Amino acid sequence: MHAGKPGIRILGISESWTGRDHSYLAGVVMRGDLRIDGSAITRVTVGGMDGTDAVIRLFSLLHRSDINLILISGAAIAWYNIISPNLIWEETKTPVVIITYEESGGLEEAISRHFPDDTKRMKAYQALGERDCIKLATGHSVFLRRAGIPPDTAFRIINRFTLDGRVPEPVRVARLFARSVMRSFQIGKVSDQYPCDTHQA
Repeated sequence: MHAGKPGIRILGISESWTGRDHSYLAGVVMRGDLRIDGSAITRVTVGGMDGTDAVIRLFSLLHRSDINLILISGAAIAWYNIISPNLIWEETKTPVVIITYEESGGLEEAISRHFPDDTKRMKAYQALGERDCIKLATGHSVFLRRAGIPPDTAFRIINRFTLDGRVPEPVRVARLFARSVMRSFQIGKVSDQYPCDTHQA
């Protein structure tokens, strides 16, 4: 993958949750010129273990073969719902980067407290391994976990798509999309019975 090629396409994925039993996970396909040419939305269970499957489902909903990278905001979404970049890479054959924004001593203690005896969740978290810390051209530092992509390529792509601050544009827009969908459900503009797995080409 060439980080600087004009036709590169990134699938940015982010969530929005306000305490219900499910969270909205949105995906936005963004080109190297920052134009959006695809989107999808699905649900993920709060406190569940279906985050990895939800990301794979989002990717499948788009029916795209031109996505060069899946960029996910957060490895433990929707109340410690752990996402595995390796499993996503194996299933989609597309490189994966999970980006987080804060230093952390790890989540083992929190997982043990909220999910005692949940060995599956703990093993999924521990399998994530260590994060790479990179400093962006904006002056901010972010932390990456990768699958199927070397660190220097991941750095160049994240740097290219981050215009200011520390949040790359694909996940920033995906977050806005997820929040918009969540608010529409909250105020009744969209029926909560409406099928949530959908996409827009």
